[in-house]
Amino acid sequence: MVTHQSSPLKDRWRPAFDTLAFLAVLAGLGWIVSEGAGALNYNWQWYRIPPYFYRIEAGGFYAGPLLRGLAVTLELTGWSLALTVGFGLAAALLQRSSSWAGHVLARVYVEIVRNTPLLVQLYLVYFVLAPILDLDRFVAAVLALAIFEGAFAAEIFRAGIEAIPVGQWEAGRALGLSPYAVYRRVILPQAIRLVLPPLTGLIVSLIKHSALVSVIAVADLTTEGRNLIADTFMTFELWFTIAALYLALTTSLSLLVSWLERHLPVPSAGQG
Repeated sequence: MVTHQSSPLKDRWRPAFDTLAFLAVLAGLGWIVSEGAGALNYNWQWYRIPPYFYRIEAGGFYAGPLLRGLAVTLELTGWSLALTVGFGLAAALLQRSSSWAGHVLARVYVEIVRNTPLLVQLYLVYFVLAPILDLDRFVAAVLALAIFEGAFAAEIFRAGIEAIPVGQWEAGRALGLSPYAVYRRVILPQAIRLVLPPLTGLIVSLIKHSALVSVIAVADLTTEGRNLIADTFMTFELWFTIAALYLALTTSLSLLVSWLERHLPVPSAGQG
């Protein structure tokens, strides 16, 4: 078998070439945006953006619309994520339970929610369920997002649990642990590391999907941005700024999960 070895000189210059390629791509994207804006004869007004984040008056700090909207998006995402994990884990465990009714109920929930649009579910929760349960628009948005993402989380948790070797289950039962204790003390701690990567993608989707709550007038980042655009007509500046804020959120989340993956214990290989 023939093996190809890279030369030390090539390896030495590879980071420089990668950096130049990355800068070239950025320059190309910048050129495209600049040419497109020039063709539109658009008057860029970036200097007007900072006051929409915050302002300082009389020695006091006042959050602007974009900062307030970002805070609402973070709160919305946090509550939705907590419920998403709860719904997803409950549905995953019901699908693996010995109760046929619980299995059918969880399967129906997962299939219906995963195969219908989030926007339709959001309208159903807000216009049908919210008046019955007397929920405000923020709670309705949290519930709709959690129900939708929870169906996807259920499959992630189920796959992670089923990936644990059979020997781990047998070891837990051999120690006399109850089924609940086996899950809590043996299976779930190992499954957490396995589900982190796909769960990160789900959380990123949750952050992006939270922008849809603007259709029911929840004052999140997207809603505040749309209101500012209607008032100022600074379409490109504000949408680019909003996109950058969402990108900062999702990138920070990915870095945090990468750190957690490195510090969580590796699941035992066990015997299947």
